[in-house]
Amino acid sequence: MTNKITVLGLGAGDFEQLPIGIYRQLKETSTPLVLRTKEHPVVDELVKEGIVFQSFDDIYESHDKFEEVYEHIVDILLQKVKETDITYAVPGHPLVAERTVKMLLEEVQSGKGDFEVKIEGGQSFFDAMFTALEIDPVEGFQFLDGTGLHEEELQLKQHIIIGQVYDSYIASEVKLTLMERLPDDYEVVIVTAAGSREQVLKRVPLYELDREAELSNLTSVYIPPVREDELLYGEFQALRKVIADLRGPNGCPWDREQTHESLKKYLVEETYEVLDAIDGGDDDSLIEELGDVLLQVMLHAQIGEDDGYFTIQDVIRAITEKMIRRHPHVFGEVSVDSADEVVKNWDEIKRGEKPEVVHESLLDGIPKELPSLYRAYELQKKAAKVGFDWKEVEPMWAKVKEEMAEFENEAAALSKNKLEKEFGDIIFALVNVARFYKIDPEEGLRATNLKFYNRFRFIEETVKNKGYDIAKMSLDELDAIWEDAKKWEE
Repeated sequence: MTNKITVLGLGAGDFEQLPIGIYRQLKETSTPLVLRTKEHPVVDELVKEGIVFQSFDDIYESHDKFEEVYEHIVDILLQKVKETDITYAVPGHPLVAERTVKMLLEEVQSGKGDFEVKIEGGQSFFDAMFTALEIDPVEGFQFLDGTGLHEEELQLKQHIIIGQVYDSYIASEVKLTLMERLPDDYEVVIVTAAGSREQVLKRVPLYELDREAELSNLTSVYIPPVREDELLYGEFQALRKVIADLRGPNGCPWDREQTHESLKKYLVEETYEVLDAIDGGDDDSLIEELGDVLLQVMLHAQIGEDDGYFTIQDVIRAITEKMIRRHPHVFGEVSVDSADEVVKNWDEIKRGEKPEVVHESLLDGIPKELPSLYRAYELQKKAAKVGFDWKEVEPMWAKVKEEMAEFENEAAALSKNKLEKEFGDIIFALVNVARFYKIDPEEGLRATNLKFYNRFRFIEETVKNKGYDIAKMSLDELDAIWEDAKKWEE
């Protein structure tokens, strides 16, 4: 005959609030009674009633992590149930924030355990919390575990109750997580022993959450919802609302007039400003410029929503699905040994995602609006994939010399039209050399531009400090300062 673990909920409040049915089972059970913890308002009364039990409180002292405590408790219960039926009593309701009960049920569902679990009732602490806080759950609320709180879980426009805030360490972790999304002085409520005679509600600014001395296993933290009119600037929904308002009936005339086509140039400009911020190594500038790029994305998404074609959720969904799909080595069972294998898998998955587009040329998939240096690089790379490429660098250098000779001939003939084309041929040939050495020609030129800018600024500052007019100085004088600038860089 299969043995059984009967799980009873001790409720959230005093002995008087203990359901009569649960009380009778505690009083009349003939099986060993085990409590997860005796730190509960009803336990003293159970002792007075002569109810005999064991508890697992000593296990809490022998582990550093709660998950280890729960695993230890479940291991003991599994050993006991092999010998006899057990009555196991837990705070609150057995199916509300009770990890040990969930683990027991998982054991049964997996087929590993030859025993039964019977869940009996018990009053959860939700009713007591809602009453104590005077909130209506129909407005929307979240119940989260303080021992494993993650910032991305928070829905700040709803009532949030965070349970299992046992001690100052957990409270500190909860505080730091909340402060990622909320102001340091945002008012929260510490609720202890909700529904009992010892019930205490204490309102504190968020930064003082872990300084509260009365934290215990009966403590929860309540986060009032952020109102629509006080949406925090760091929240995505706040940005979305701003963009919607700008394009709304009472918004900005300029924003309302924009189209996908009219915004194209701004997206390109803002992207290059991000590159400048990266080159400058200025995090504050990078934050600002990335925000400007995000603004462009949000504007395009809002135009799509206004026109009834797509929303920002569609954009987010599409890129999320793509990233998961194209990273099977992270989100699936595929194994890779190098970044090259990642790129190979990426290209194969990409080819299978969409119906094959018939191009007149292999090169037609490269955007024509790419900067010319980048496009030259991509054109050569595509052609190389089908073998149209030198394997050694020597013929590449020979091609560079050939193009330079042709340029010199055209320069001597003073043919401007042909001269421009021959100059382009030199650059194109040099891009081939860059590819061989795995150099990004665009980044190389950007670095040189920056170097020239810095050196010339050095010349300007030097001339200014000496009180000279730069326009009246000779090239030899300026070149001498240029050499100083080179030494200064070193």
